[in-house]
Amino acid sequence: MSDEQQPDTGAEAPGEKGVQAAAGADAGPEPDSIWFFGTTWVHHDGGYALRRVGFSLGTLLAAAVGTFLLVFAYQGVAISDAGGLVNLMVIVALAICSALAFGRTMEELGSGDGRRGGRRDRAERGDEAASEKSMRSIKLIGFVGVLLAYFCRSLVEAPREKRYRAEYEAAKIRHERLRATRTGNPAARAKKRKRR
Repeated sequence: MSDEQQPDTGAEAPGEKGVQAAAGADAGPEPDSIWFFGTTWVHHDGGYALRRVGFSLGTLLAAAVGTFLLVFAYQGVAISDAGGLVNLMVIVALAICSALAFGRTMEELGSGDGRRGGRRDRAERGDEAASEKSMRSIKLIGFVGVLLAYFCRSLVEAPREKRYRAEYEAAKIRHERLRATRTGNPAARAKKRKRR
């Protein structure tokens, strides 16, 4: 059989995969995907503005439903005649947990230090893990504060976009440095000749 008559089995010719891998490896780092936004945050395309509006409205609606459920639960406590002190403690606990959850979530969503997957020592990672573990119950009780934090952050940008952008830019810079210093790279040699 000639090459034109051979059926296409989906197999690549020897060495063809290596060429594609080499071409893909030089393309640079891929941006991380943000839940609900995908990679539209990179260039603010692909319906990014509509996604932000939808996300904002969705989190606001979820916070309203959550508030209704908390009021419904509080009415159950009030009906039980547990006493004024218990009712006051429930209200104060919910308010404090919601405020703490809101503040912590806003801090997490807005930080742009670019160190989510970066180089940190073990002690720092352990402290963050312990801190996050201790905040779980507070965030669970104050879930309305978490939802409101997501709503407020989505009015500015996609949640965690600042952090992801900082990481992506740092990865691109590292990639360019490696590419420029790699031996045998014609693009790097051409840049050096132009500088001279």
